[in-house]
Amino acid sequence: MITIVGSKDDSRVDVGELLKINTDLAQKVLVGFIRDAVTKIGFSKAVIGLSGGIDSALSAVLAVKALGAENVLCVRMPYKTSSPGSLSDAQTLIDQLGTPSLTVEITAMVDPLIAQFPDMSALRRGNIMARTRMIVLYDQSAAWRGLVIGTSNKTEAMLGYTTLFGDSAAALQPIEDLYKTQIRQLSRALNVPAEILDKPPSADLWTGQTDEGELGFTYAEVDKVLYLLIEGRYTVDEVADQGFPRDFVAKVWRQVRLNHFKRTMPNVAKLSRRSIGHDFLYMRDWSG
Repeated sequence: MITIVGSKDDSRVDVGELLKINTDLAQKVLVGFIRDAVTKIGFSKAVIGLSGGIDSALSAVLAVKALGAENVLCVRMPYKTSSPGSLSDAQTLIDQLGTPSLTVEITAMVDPLIAQFPDMSALRRGNIMARTRMIVLYDQSAAWRGLVIGTSNKTEAMLGYTTLFGDSAAALQPIEDLYKTQIRQLSRALNVPAEILDKPPSADLWTGQTDEGELGFTYAEVDKVLYLLIEGRYTVDEVADQGFPRDFVAKVWRQVRLNHFKRTMPNVAKLSRRSIGHDFLYMRDWSG
């Protein structure tokens, strides 16, 4: 599905070409993954937060293929500053898929906390919104009897562009091993609506917010650098030798390293013979 880079002795590698995936195989693997992960622990349903963006749209399409439209609850959770376009784009996908849906306005939940801290930054407000949305999804998980399916991609996970116990919280993450560039490829192959495919990626946390504007670079640029660093195990200097600005590569690698804690379970201080996370280690589905 993904071609790993060749010898580091090569003068240049076409990273854009290497990022191309076999979309038929990717779909087959991910649909099987979702079906297996949900059903083998006794569930048959899933809950997804549908933002109107490409990541949640792709996750919903895959979940429907795995479990059936009637078993996937799509939840829209707008805040008062959310783009009306996000709501309508999410509805377009709901109509296309034929899933049950729910709209839960989070403004009344978020604003009382924000009001207590008048100098609160946009980042803090955004984190509160992300975590409130996850509260809603897990409440619906209990009500609907379905597992919460995450919508994070590999680019965001590697860069730490995610909120702990917010958008990063889920029972499973089917698309987190796909870079944003590959998310677009698979979404196009699976007929995600054009209005979702073509708009600038945004967490919709405040008016005018876009992912790339906040990150300071485009997904197309950073995916190539991440691919070489992660899949190819290139050093910063070796990636720079491929024609990428060294300062940019070093910045990306620093973000990957500093945000590793977001990609792991919380560290446990070791005091016993068999400490959780150190010695007491089993597969996730060990109890089954």
